[in-house]
Amino acid sequence: MQVRGTSMRGGIVIRRAEARDAKRLTRLVRGSRAYGGQYAAMVAGYRVGPDYVETHRVFVAVDAGDADDSAGRVLGFYSLVLVPPELDLLFVEDGMQGRGIGRSLVEHMKSEARAAGLDRVRVVSHPPAEGFYRSVGALLTGTVSANPPAVAWDRPELEFLIQ
Repeated sequence: MQVRGTSMRGGIVIRRAEARDAKRLTRLVRGSRAYGGQYAAMVAGYRVGPDYVETHRVFVAVDAGDADDSAGRVLGFYSLVLVPPELDLLFVEDGMQGRGIGRSLVEHMKSEARAAGLDRVRVVSHPPAEGFYRSVGALLTGTVSANPPAVAWDRPELEFLIQ
C-alpha cells in the first residue's frame, strides 16, 4: 500500500526522512558490517547531515509499530538524487538484512523515480552489494575506477531502468 510517500509491506513503514533522522542515519552507515576491514575507511567519517536529508529524497524504513514514533527504530534507508539520477545511499541495519527491507526500499525508490519522471537511476555500488542490486533488477553497466585515497577499490556501476 502506498499513500503520499508512505508505504507498508511486511510490517514496515517507509516514510520521508526528516532532518532529525540524520544522526540515526549516520550511525547506521558508520555501523554497517559491510564496511568492515578494507572498506572501513570509506564510512569512518561519513555523515548524513540534516541539510542532505532536506535536499534529497531520503526515505526511512521503520517498524510499523514505531511508525508514529519519531524516535522509533530505523531499519534502513535510501537516498535518491534526482540530478543526475542516482541511488546515492541504501543501507539496511545489519541484524535486519535478509528480511525484504532492502527489496522494499528499492521498490519504493523505483516508485519515487517514476513519479519524478526519471527513466533510469544509476548506482555506484559497494562491491559486496553488487549481487543484491542485481537481484532486485539493476543491470551492470560498467566499473568506476578507484579514486584513492577516498575510495581505494573499483566499484561496480549499475542502472535501474524505470518503467
